[in-house]
Amino acid sequence: MGRSGWMVSGTINCWRCVSLGLLSVVFLFGQFKPADPKPDDTPNFSVKVSLVRLLVSVHDASGALLTNLNKEDFKVLDSGKPQTISVFERNTSLPLSVAVLIDTSGSTETSLHYEVSSIQHFLSTLLQGGNPQDAFALYSFNWRTNLEADFSRNEHRADRALHALHGEGGTSLYDAVYLASDSLVHREGRHVMIVVTDGGDTTSYKQYPDALAAAQRADAVLYPIIVVPINADAGRNTGGEHALVTLAQSTGGKAFYPEGADQLNTAFADILHELRTQYLIGFYPQDVPERVHSYHAVNVQIPRPALRISARSGYYEP
Repeated sequence: MGRSGWMVSGTINCWRCVSLGLLSVVFLFGQFKPADPKPDDTPNFSVKVSLVRLLVSVHDASGALLTNLNKEDFKVLDSGKPQTISVFERNTSLPLSVAVLIDTSGSTETSLHYEVSSIQHFLSTLLQGGNPQDAFALYSFNWRTNLEADFSRNEHRADRALHALHGEGGTSLYDAVYLASDSLVHREGRHVMIVVTDGGDTTSYKQYPDALAAAQRADAVLYPIIVVPINADAGRNTGGEHALVTLAQSTGGKAFYPEGADQLNTAFADILHELRTQYLIGFYPQDVPERVHSYHAVNVQIPRPALRISARSGYYEP
């Protein structure tokens, strides 16, 4: 066959290929063509179901934890509206994610050595009991926030990081709370933040409302351990200390004021005991307006005036 014949034959074959390809595309489109929409004569209803979980601790008049209360002993209000308690656990064993934040600003240099020792002991005790999925993360903060050890059960990694810490610079407390809250948001189980600091914030980009909102969105219970370098008010950042106490109260936690290594160890032990004896209360919001990303004030009550309840003061709607 001559060259022109080869070209004609090749052209015909090529068009055949193109035709077959187009037919295949048409066939596939017919196979995967979406079904004709049904007439929109049936109304669609969507129901938003979001379980709100509250971690609750109850103390008697002497400060001792009460662990034998029942669901009927509690009353929950969402935006002032009574709610039905759908989930109730006494001494809940949900896994813990504990973020430990340690202040390494220049003013902490004298107390840093025994703070490190107490944190090591706390982490070791945390992992010895409870849920085998309990985990911790370690942050340090001065004028910036550093993730020293991400969530795990690796004590050796934490030990290496803790022994490398030293005091310098300012205090970005609110930045640290904000960042640690972000790391807790998507973790399963209970979220806890322990902040070891001498109080106050001097260099944060974030402000107190940012830190509080971030902790609330993360469902984090915050325990500030305020290691005060001096007893006299002069020279102390009492405003910063008050902000930490308010952060604790708003998230269902408690502030501690240890003096020296022994009391610091006791503070960590008290926190761990409270975490092992928390009530878990859950409810599906009813009779409250749905507003995306809005804040809902929550009030947990118990009809016994002598008892004191620790629970977060509200939540943000997803």
